[in-house]
Amino acid sequence: MPLWTIYHPVDAYTPETRAEIAKTIVDFYPMLPAFYVGVVFHEMPRDRMFVSGKPTDDFVRIAVDHIARQFPEDALAQKWLNHVSASLAAFTSDLGYRWEVHFDETPFKFWRIQGYPAPLPDSETERKWKADDAASPYDFAA
Repeated sequence: MPLWTIYHPVDAYTPETRAEIAKTIVDFYPMLPAFYVGVVFHEMPRDRMFVSGKPTDDFVRIAVDHIARQFPEDALAQKWLNHVSASLAAFTSDLGYRWEVHFDETPFKFWRIQGYPAPLPDSETERKWKADDAASPYDFAA
């Protein structure tokens, strides 16, 4: 599961733009069931977001929790960050916003979906979940 939490100024994004951003983010993960990918938008009034101790309305902060897949190699992580930065520029710097993003990697073993342990990457169960776009019961003890 990647969970993307996007903190942004009030009225920075229309509902249509938020949907476009969410679709862009889902497209970052073609190997995952789409329902693994969550995106949450938080509008931040000027008096609720501060940079350098000063209120701001020109800053977008993106925090991402990665669990389904991780980046064991630094070079791959940097390539990923470059791809993310280029893909999100249309919604951030190109609109005049200052922005930053970070990724946390939670160990796979600390993850449940609908109460089930997530199936192993590219396993038969994960492929079924991807095709169904939903979790379903499986024998995870096997």
